[in-house]
Amino acid sequence: MKPHVACLMLSSIDGRLHPSRYTASPDGTRKEWSGVYERLHDQMAADAWLVGRVTMAEMSKAGAHAPATGVVAIRPVHVAAKADSYAVAVDRSGKLRFDKGDIGSDHVIVLLGADVSDEHLAELADDGVSYVVADTAEIDLAAALDTLTARFGIRRLLLEGGGGINGSMLAAGVVDELHVLVAPALDGGDGTQGIVSHGADGLAGKVTLALRSATALEHGVVHLAYDVRPDGGTA
Repeated sequence: MKPHVACLMLSSIDGRLHPSRYTASPDGTRKEWSGVYERLHDQMAADAWLVGRVTMAEMSKAGAHAPATGVVAIRPVHVAAKADSYAVAVDRSGKLRFDKGDIGSDHVIVLLGADVSDEHLAELADDGVSYVVADTAEIDLAAALDTLTARFGIRRLLLEGGGGINGSMLAAGVVDELHVLVAPALDGGDGTQGIVSHGADGLAGKVTLALRSATALEHGVVHLAYDVRPDGGTA
């Protein structure tokens, strides 16, 4: 049983991710738009949030360091702690580093590919970080989410990653809702990241979106909420 997954993103009108690039608006500022986003994040009352490696690296800037003598790598799951809230990172090749077991007050869980080294696992364990190692080099996202529920009790998860991990999760059919807060701004730059990316073939034929609501919020932000149906289904 996987957690219920809701993807939550702040976007420009042209679907771009980075508010530092947005045009100005008389209706609000980047700070105010981010405040609207954070309020909705809190209102959705998830017990975990998930991001990709690049996003998590912006939050945890620790360097590589040797674990204490005697720390042993455990596979496939290491539960360093149980918590009321979790910060989950997808890091297939084991590049993320931490110097403690939480981001803010959220306990860290890392989802890793099978070829990650025992040395890296021991480093994570020594830092108080929980982790889940996949059976193969590529992470089976559905199986990883099942483990998050079974071993950590996570029932509702917010997906708040970059375009790559958002696209992978949607393509895997594990996202139940999509919430986009559209700021009254444009980006317009060539090659800038959008809220979803999934290679040359994209997501056509993989998901269907059913509009649930469109709500005007303060500072010119519009909240678009969709139910996500995998594989183009109508269920």
